[in-house]
Amino acid sequence: MTHLGGSSKLLRAMNDAAALSHVLERGPLTRGDLRELTGLSKPTISEALRRLTEAKLVTVVGYVSAGPGPNAEVYAVNPDAAYSVALSVRDRTVSAPDASDLSGSLPTVSAAVTDLAGTVRGRLELAVDFTRTDPVSAIADAVQDVCKEARIAPDPVAQVQIAVAGSYDPRTDVLHHVEVPGWGRPGLVDDLRRRLGVPVGVDNDVNLAAVAERAHGAGRDAESFALLWLGEAGLGLAIDLGGTLLRGARGGAGEIGYMPMMLPGVTGGRGFTGRVDFQDLVGGGAVLDLAAEHGLQESTAAGTMAAAVARASERDDAARSFVTTLAGRIAIGLSAVVAVLDPPLVVIGGEVGQAGGPVLSAAVATALAEAAPLETAIATSTLDDDAALLGAQEAGRSSVRDSILATLRRPAS
Repeated sequence: MTHLGGSSKLLRAMNDAAALSHVLERGPLTRGDLRELTGLSKPTISEALRRLTEAKLVTVVGYVSAGPGPNAEVYAVNPDAAYSVALSVRDRTVSAPDASDLSGSLPTVSAAVTDLAGTVRGRLELAVDFTRTDPVSAIADAVQDVCKEARIAPDPVAQVQIAVAGSYDPRTDVLHHVEVPGWGRPGLVDDLRRRLGVPVGVDNDVNLAAVAERAHGAGRDAESFALLWLGEAGLGLAIDLGGTLLRGARGGAGEIGYMPMMLPGVTGGRGFTGRVDFQDLVGGGAVLDLAAEHGLQESTAAGTMAAAVARASERDDAARSFVTTLAGRIAIGLSAVVAVLDPPLVVIGGEVGQAGGPVLSAAVATALAEAAPLETAIATSTLDDDAALLGAQEAGRSSVRDSILATLRRPAS
């Protein structure tokens, strides 16, 4: 009898998880819809929906006509059943609220609360001086502040997902190659988990930008793609293989800025001698120097690569020459990526990639066709928001959903 009872509980748990999974994936559904999707009987689906409703995981949101008889109830996920908080920590600076004793600029922390249905309930951006504020306190305060902004209590928050410019090694639970002060210290991620009291996911910002491209952007319909991130704060590469990110043994896959460019005579416009890395060719200082060499002084006066590259749309001789030269440099690094990975699509993102738009992507496509042995489509990111934050929202919500479904599949003792 114990065995039969255990089997019955397991079946109920699996049925509940199957029904909720479809509602999470497809949106509002009727009992009839769920019967067709799961293959379960009408009484079984009715019982599953009753249990899910009592657990406050789904709720009736309306009615539809189902022919003779009463209208059919429409069930949707209860958006307030759980929340996730996404945070994007960027070395990109904004004006400091009080520059009297600071350098005048600070890294930023962007935060967003997403409910179980995927709706963003609150969002804010903070300037943080990480030389004075410990990351654990800064993140805990940001979570509290964004929950207050969303008018929700922090208690239903089931996951915190953080995007940061660095390589996260899951084996050691440590971030590497991160320039924001305090974020590379051992034990930081575990301290965040203890302070927040919920699971905390940490990932490279470009990897999470690729998650956003897969969900909402240029990579949505691609079998696989590579995202080349040309940002003001640095370079990065994310590799999406059929919806799964290639992270590497230590989380360091995609640190393309460190890739050596052994090209005699190439100086990156900054007088480099000896070893030249990809960062030296298309990183911030190199791009600004290249723009100045082509007479784009007004753009370089703004001090941002995006301002210089945005001149490409004006199509004057100087801008065209600058973009052609920059595209050639970009193609040098991409040719190695294409030769090894053979991606069907390369998406150019980041502030610089988006500023260059179709003009830059077309120039890169032309240069890459000459440099690479394999044909690869080139596209510009279509995301007009903080891509890393959007990706963290997707990853956080996915983790919450997976956790709820995993709990449902474990029958209560």
